[in-house]
Amino acid sequence: MKSTIRKRSLDIAGHKTSVSLEDEFWSALKEIARYEGVTVFELATRIDKRRTAVSKSNLSSAIRLFVLDHYVRRRSPPGVADLPD
Repeated sequence: MKSTIRKRSLDIAGHKTSVSLEDEFWSALKEIARYEGVTVFELATRIDKRRTAVSKSNLSSAIRLFVLDHYVRRRSPPGVADLPD
């Protein structure tokens, strides 16, 4: 499976930045935003706030992990996704 990574511009709390994401992750982020009733920019701002509070990972990685976590939690029975490693 070949995926294209594209640089996309975002406005995070009044600050212009860009992320490099595969098309699939960008599509998933848009889907999650629609599901939550927010814009992609609002969702990215939320992810960014959580990222800076927890770690110093880059925003692109934080978005990928957020998307993965979202779908793991939706597929897992209650409590299973929260079990420690």
